[in-house]
Amino acid sequence: MAVVIGVIVAVVVVAVLGSLVLGVKVVAQWERGVLLRFGRFAGIRRPGLNFIVPIMDRLIKVDTRILTIILEPQEVITRDNVTIKVDAVVYF
Repeated sequence: MAVVIGVIVAVVVVAVLGSLVLGVKVVAQWERGVLLRFGRFAGIRRPGLNFIVPIMDRLIKVDTRILTIILEPQEVITRDNVTIKVDAVVYF
């Protein structure tokens, strides 16, 4: 009987430690975490350590930094048949 109780206690301890290790998520300062519970939106998580329930929750990290793309210069013809060179920078 003592062996069975020891095995049960060991399984419970391993399960609790496993859920603690798998449930801790780190969100960087430039990110936000989108919490999905059973696939539905459940909230936003701020930067830092966040705990989720491993089986029920999923945390998707979204980068909030400003990204820039420099587009190559391109020649275009205007209405009055003048060729001009246009370049652009996209911020998002």
